[in-house]
Amino acid sequence: MVRVPFRAAADRVRHRLSRLARPASRPRATAPKAARAAAGGVPEAPRTPVPGDLAAPAPRPWLRALGMLAVVVLGAWLGLLAVGSIRTPVGPMDTNMTLRPSLTGGSKINVAPLGALELDSHIAPLRLDVDVDRLDPERSQALVDQPERFSGLQDEVTRDVAAGTGELAVRSCVAVISGATALGLVVYRRPRRALAAGGLALALLAASGVSAYATWNPKSVLEPKFSGLLSSAPSLVGDARSIVTEFDIYQQELARLVTNVTKLYDATSTLPVYQPDPGTIRALHVSDIHLNPAAWHIIASLVEQYEIDVIIDSGDTMDHGSAAENGFLDPIRDLGAPYVWVRGNHDSTVTQDYLKKFRNVRVLDDGKAVNVGGLRIAGTGDASFTPDRTGPGGNKAAAQLEGARLASALRDQERAGTPVDIAVAHDPNTARETDGTVPLVLSGHLHRRINEQLKLGTRLKVEGSTGGGGLRAVQNEKPEKVHASVLYLDRSTRRLQAWDEITLGGLGLTTAEVSRHLPEENLKKDPLVPPSSSPSPTGSGTRPAPSP
Repeated sequence: MVRVPFRAAADRVRHRLSRLARPASRPRATAPKAARAAAGGVPEAPRTPVPGDLAAPAPRPWLRALGMLAVVVLGAWLGLLAVGSIRTPVGPMDTNMTLRPSLTGGSKINVAPLGALELDSHIAPLRLDVDVDRLDPERSQALVDQPERFSGLQDEVTRDVAAGTGELAVRSCVAVISGATALGLVVYRRPRRALAAGGLALALLAASGVSAYATWNPKSVLEPKFSGLLSSAPSLVGDARSIVTEFDIYQQELARLVTNVTKLYDATSTLPVYQPDPGTIRALHVSDIHLNPAAWHIIASLVEQYEIDVIIDSGDTMDHGSAAENGFLDPIRDLGAPYVWVRGNHDSTVTQDYLKKFRNVRVLDDGKAVNVGGLRIAGTGDASFTPDRTGPGGNKAAAQLEGARLASALRDQERAGTPVDIAVAHDPNTARETDGTVPLVLSGHLHRRINEQLKLGTRLKVEGSTGGGGLRAVQNEKPEKVHASVLYLDRSTRRLQAWDEITLGGLGLTTAEVSRHLPEENLKKDPLVPPSSSPSPTGSGTRPAPSP
């Protein structure tokens, strides 16, 4: 029993020596089984291939290559898991840095238990993971006591990350070589194959490092992507000194606060200057709140910051229009500006009757017109009532018929010498029917913005959802953004001069942007205003600059 392995080994050695001795000769062909049988010989039993025997059929080359690659990748990954991490300071933070295989590259900073932020720092098959352990009290206090250091925080963080990644690169080289070589030795049991696996792992790591270095983007820290509780962190950031005393809560927020403030100053310093006339009328257009209570806080903030003269709501404030929902409307009393409202297809006459009781609310229906905030505004409620969003949409023909009635009422107002400045309808199909009878018509319903100059001269402005689609938006794959617009109208002509489109991140997001626009006809009439310029929300004198 013991002699069998030795005999097999001896056969392999003898065969290889014979191959080396006669490299050009072919193996002696064996006689066919039939000939040997005819000669009275006994047929030879089929020989079992011996491992390592060159006479045995070799595996396919691409399978061997794939096998080697799998060993290299798995071994390198195991090596990185075992010893491929370092502990290093980054700015005011103590961190653990690790390299991980990735298809997209970049860096990920984990701030347990608050969440994580991702940076597009580089493009390579390796991701840099940074786990924030704590915010160092001494370094944080130094930042607060010496505010001038804030301007250099980004450079300091970049230097720390570069130094840490350099040390991490050396540690990672050792880790991947050791891991791939060890696994190659276990799988192949041949030192040459094992060393080849280690060398290939080093080559792959070096190529990844070159790719990361070539695509390194230090400014990626200015555009982080947040997840978890960090996505709502701006609501938590308070006084800078309180941040220092509450390390477990704020940690990375100090750096985030600094970079976001820097972005804000950089952006505002390049805004074109535009000063509305002191008598400019400012109207806030909102729509499709859909029972989202956060909308009232947003509207109240915009009213205060822009000094709004009138709020115009183009409907769908509710979801089902039931009496039980009426209490949701009570904050309208305290918004600080007159509130003009038309019924949407999710609002009922019960909702409408409830709002009529509010002293600061003007409910418009059937073409009714009112003077409010220096403007004459007319509107009509939606022709349909479809509170169940799973059902079919409103009837287009009914909406157009309601629009024809509104247009007729607008013409009657003009003949009576009281022309209307703004018409309001929930459905854009209704609003389009007013073309030629009013300078500006507002609507909603679509949950997206539309700005269109109609054929007969009326400007149609469709607002998105000021409630971010409402509470049902959590059912969507992505959160719906919050939309509102500030309209600037000349007090003497009551024509639209400019508007600001305000867009806020939806549920769980904290982005905010303001885009400013001028009507095309104003650009043609006023050669002093370049097409790319935008009106600043800052009024003359004491008007405050908004910061939604």
